[in-house]
Amino acid sequence: MKTIAITIDEDILERLDRVARPGGGRGLNRSRIIRTAVRDYVSRLERQLDEEREAAIVRRHRGRLARQAAALVRQQAKP
Repeated sequence: MKTIAITIDEDILERLDRVARPGGGRGLNRSRIIRTAVRDYVSRLERQLDEEREAAIVRRHRGRLARQAAALVRQQAKP
């Protein structure tokens, strides 16, 4: 784990301090809250990027996929 310095708006810091409970037994402190928030945010961004890449692939191949789907439907419709 590395120690870094960040700049944060005072209103966010005040809200963070209200949530953090030093010695409260829940293990909540500024560092842990920020680490968790950053980890969750980065995970969401990674998922979003993956979904955008997959959507681009589907768009690029939509004609071929539509033809394949139609062929499968015709094949399954045969008695």
